[in-house]
Amino acid sequence: MNYTITEKILMSHTPEKKEIHPGEFIWAKIDLALANDITAPLAIEEFKKAGAKKVFDKNKIALVADHFTPAKDSRSANQAKMLFDFAKEHSIKNCFDVGRMGVEHALLPELGLVAPGDLVVGADSHTCTYGALGVFSTGMGSTDIAASWITGRVWLRAPQTIKFVYKGKLTKWASGKDLILHTIGDIGVDGALYKAMEFTGPVIDKLDMDSRLAMCNMAIEAGGKSGIIAPDGISKLKSDKNAEYSEIKEYDISKMEPQVACPHLPSNVKPVSQLKNIKVDQVIIGSCTNGRISDLRVAAKVLKGKKVTSSARTVIIPATQNIMKQAIKEGLVDIFVKSGCAVSTPSCGPCLGGHCGILADGETAIATTNRNFLGRMGSPKSFVYLSNPAVAAASAIKGRIAHPEEI
Repeated sequence: MNYTITEKILMSHTPEKKEIHPGEFIWAKIDLALANDITAPLAIEEFKKAGAKKVFDKNKIALVADHFTPAKDSRSANQAKMLFDFAKEHSIKNCFDVGRMGVEHALLPELGLVAPGDLVVGADSHTCTYGALGVFSTGMGSTDIAASWITGRVWLRAPQTIKFVYKGKLTKWASGKDLILHTIGDIGVDGALYKAMEFTGPVIDKLDMDSRLAMCNMAIEAGGKSGIIAPDGISKLKSDKNAEYSEIKEYDISKMEPQVACPHLPSNVKPVSQLKNIKVDQVIIGSCTNGRISDLRVAAKVLKGKKVTSSARTVIIPATQNIMKQAIKEGLVDIFVKSGCAVSTPSCGPCLGGHCGILADGETAIATTNRNFLGRMGSPKSFVYLSNPAVAAASAIKGRIAHPEEI
């Protein structure tokens, strides 16, 4: 039979099966199960309720305190402590606190904890990020994660795959973030419901890893079960030529300008040139989507020698400690501070309305994050636009949504 890359990975993790078909349920072995300071406490409670005494493999669990840390209040501090106590009790070495942590979906690839061909599950919807490395990775609930900690396996329904082919050449200020926003704008927030989104084509072949991670990160925003890109180089880990897809979509992106998702859905996408009259009160550059070093370099390129307007507070959050160190080494942090930005320690922070940039009633933000649902970043009377780092930086200077070419 001919298989997609997703089907090949799933079959390799269910050794008792000789073939696999979309729609069937499988009992798959996992290579890594992760949770954070919001979802791990729930999983820990379920783990204990089940009467479990030990985890299936202390080296195949990752716990990252990144959502409400550095602890914003006593409740968040207690949640993080619960995570650390569990890690100590079960000798889980891949447990990361402030000072050595990062936003989980930037940290784990950086540390080499996920690799091509792996099957990774996480109690966080953006676990699909690791598909950029040729991983089948997907988010699920805390109860399912607790079960995976006990058994080392997970129930999955093998998804159908939609193949997305990107042709042409990206314009100067466009990136993987724009490709995925354009795609979600086309198919909608449920256009890939419980399907694997396989990103291919000459544009993907030339795309850097950070942009690939950003694309797979937002597969869930189209309802996808996962996002995936075949690893580069000589590898058998790729879809067969005659593999079956539920759908194949092709895009010529040669004339695509930077894209912006408007409130209150990631699918409400428009070209940046159509939004120049939208004033912004806040700019956020960071998150598991666009907080990597290449994102900071792009933002610094736009901001260098300029000042952000006093009417648009700007917060920049490197996604990991190593990214922060590299940004300091390259002088990027100096550029940000001189331009009037605040630079934070790694944290999910404002992305989910946690801390470090909550919006008040009536305020508008443009952010490099991945969701702009009603109330996502604070007040339900606020408005969030999503963009790439270059557009966000240009908007910080202008005080309104702006194309980098305007700077």
